Amino acid sequence: MKSSAERPWSVGEVAERFSLPTNVLRHWESVGLLAPERDAAGRRRYGRDDVVRVAVIVRSKDAGMSLDQIAHLLERDMSGRHRVLQAHIDDLDRRMAEMRRSKAMTEHALNCSAHDISTCPRFRAALSDVLGEFPDLQTAG
Repeated sequence: MKSSAERPWSVGEVAERFSLPTNVLRHWESVGLLAPERDAAGRRRYGRDDVVRVAVIVRSKDAGMSLDQIAHLLERDMSGRHRVLQAHIDDLDRRMAEMRRSKAMTEHALNCSAHDISTCPRFRAALSDVLGEFPDLQTAG
C-alpha cells in the first residue's frame, strides 16, 4: 500500500514534468506499461513508483527501444527479457559502429582539400564496406 505521505500526481503534472503529451501516458497505460491508481472520480493518480516507471520508459525510448522491448524490460516475469535485451545491445553495438564510421567520414570531409569529396581516395576507402561489390570503384578517381 502506498504511503499517505506520498503525494500523487495527475496525468497532466507527470506529462508536463517529462515534456510529454498526456495522450502518450494514456497510450502507455493502454498497452500495459503503466497502471496508475485512480481517485474516487476516476482520475489517474501517479505515485512515486509510477513516475519512476515513466522515467524508465522515457530513457529506454531515448535509447532506441520499442514499447515491446520496454514491456519485456519492465515485466515481473523474466522470461524473454534476456533475449530481448541482448538483441537490443547487439543493435546498439551495430548503430554505435555506424556512428563511429559516420563521424570519421564527416571529420575527414571537413578537413579534406578535395573539391568533390567523392573523388578523394581516402574518403572512398571509408566506403569500402558499401562499395564492396564494386572493388574497382574503391580506388578509382
